[in-house]
Amino acid sequence: MSSAHASARPFRFAAVTFDCPDPAELARFYGEVFGLPIVHSTDDFVLLGQDGAAGLGFNRLADYRRPTWPDGAQEKQAHIEVGVDDLDAAEAELLALGAVKPEAQPQPDRWRVLLDPAGHPFCITALV
Repeated sequence: MSSAHASARPFRFAAVTFDCPDPAELARFYGEVFGLPIVHSTDDFVLLGQDGAAGLGFNRLADYRRPTWPDGAQEKQAHIEVGVDDLDAAEAELLALGAVKPEAQPQPDRWRVLLDPAGHPFCITALV
């Protein structure tokens, strides 16, 4: 695809939004992880971002059901891959911020699966 064709598109990637029980809490977690400020906030929605870049949104869902990864009873709908320089150091920092490390770790020498405070799985990897 040429850059001329791509720049002519009338659409742009704006954000990824996660359903959750507490948008402010999940925004706090990811805001600290990525150093992103809140650009919009209501009781039911928080958007993190920076001018000219895609953001992360968090939407309150009254009957939110936490993913049960790796058990498929409540599937994950999406997850974020987070590039890091040092897996062990990044894992320790993310756990201190409120992430949880599940026992199941498919390839812990290549990436680690963590759960954010609302239970969404996300991966950290030094491969990116």
